[in-house]
Amino acid sequence: MPSSSIDADLIRQSATVLAAAIAAGEVSSREVVQAHLDRIGEVDQAVHAFLHVCGAEALATADAVDTKRAGGEHLGPLAGVPLALKDVLTMRGVPTTCGSRILEGWRPPYDATVVERLRAADVVILGKTNMDEFAMGSSTEHSAYGPTRNPWDLDRIPGGSGGGSAAAVAAFEAPLAIGTDTGGSIRQPAAVTGTVGVKPTYGGVSRYGLVALASSLDQAGPCARTVLDAAYLHAAVAGHDPRDSTSINAAVPDVVGAAQRADVRGMRVGLVRQLDGDGYAPGVRQRFAEAVEILTHLGAEVVEVDCPHFEYALGAYYLILPSEASSNLARFDGMRYGLRAGDDREASVESVMSATREAGFGPEVKRRIMLGTYALSSGYYDAYYGQAQKVRTLIRRDFDAAFDKADVLISPTAPTTAFRLGEKLDDPLAMYLNDIATIPVNLAGNAAMSLPIGLSPDDGLPVGLQVMAPAMADDRLYLAGAALEGALFDRWGHLLIEEAPAL
Repeated sequence: MPSSSIDADLIRQSATVLAAAIAAGEVSSREVVQAHLDRIGEVDQAVHAFLHVCGAEALATADAVDTKRAGGEHLGPLAGVPLALKDVLTMRGVPTTCGSRILEGWRPPYDATVVERLRAADVVILGKTNMDEFAMGSSTEHSAYGPTRNPWDLDRIPGGSGGGSAAAVAAFEAPLAIGTDTGGSIRQPAAVTGTVGVKPTYGGVSRYGLVALASSLDQAGPCARTVLDAAYLHAAVAGHDPRDSTSINAAVPDVVGAAQRADVRGMRVGLVRQLDGDGYAPGVRQRFAEAVEILTHLGAEVVEVDCPHFEYALGAYYLILPSEASSNLARFDGMRYGLRAGDDREASVESVMSATREAGFGPEVKRRIMLGTYALSSGYYDAYYGQAQKVRTLIRRDFDAAFDKADVLISPTAPTTAFRLGEKLDDPLAMYLNDIATIPVNLAGNAAMSLPIGLSPDDGLPVGLQVMAPAMADDRLYLAGAALEGALFDRWGHLLIEEAPAL
């Protein structure tokens, strides 16, 4: 445990509370950052949330924030607050591995736009977090550097691919984190670790400097312990970026104001019939049903909606994603940066590329590259990739029809609570099914959030609820999420994360 009572108190505060305390001069940014670095030193050997800790750099940034504050400079609402960064976003001079051996030793010469905006907001980056290799996985067991463990039960997974970011927040190693979500990689880890995770509208947060998995699906977003904390982080990193051709040139929705209003009276909440079936664990279904009752009590109008093509989402996704991954990962060839294997004076370029990719990529990455290459190959493109894109269009139409009837849609985030490490490693389909509720949002480009709604009576582990909103209506996520969070706080008398077992 932390070495002093002030440190123990600091690491359990929300980012919003910490920011206010720093702004009021009650505590310095250096003290807050040091408390979290101490926490990382004490528990991360067990959790393995971090791949690289930037201790000296973080303290230097904290000192700079404290100096600005003392000089009377106007600072942003998260100034001086520490954050953990998923290791798929570039940060100048800091190792960026994407959880893969093939990028071992690479130090990018530039910052991702998300990192630039965090720096501009005076947020202190503590380090880079573990992840499934190139964001391919639902358990963070596919990292080349070993699995991350769930702080609620160290024998269980923290979700994936962004399990490191979610675990860092759940273990009180950081009050905030950045993740990326291609098919649920922010939301599913949030669900199984009892934290809040948001997948913004596609194009709402810049992808410049985000190492691509599937370019039409990838989206960076916030991880936090409260909805309001996530809103402040969302506002800090969102907005148009001309360096990203898919970036939306429009005003960022007022997510902070929505989280502060936290009022669902008159809001139409749609229950997606296809996302509450027999594949969901009894404890997950029970907590979800209770949350629906709470929303009704808060004044929301709950309606049932039908999205008939959602049942094809998993199949379409696992053609589109591998196809884009096959193309994006072709650049990792041992020629320009990262690992190079089989390099001797007699070796051909082709043999070096082959040896490098064989040595550098793990089995899940190889599996998806082969699937994608096959789907894109001559004679199969129309039958597989082309058909998957047609299904994607049908899923978008399902969402459009559903949002004609409801302001937001809800479902359980994941069909089960955190499963045991190793339990699904040998069954890829069972692993892929963890994202069955989250994938449709990525295919459509909409916004979604997962927030904790209690512990499953089956095993005492966290359950998450997913809120989905139309593109560029991200504020609706925070309106509904904060209202539900507030009601659950009144019921429990504390945030769910405060019940997490001590490490």
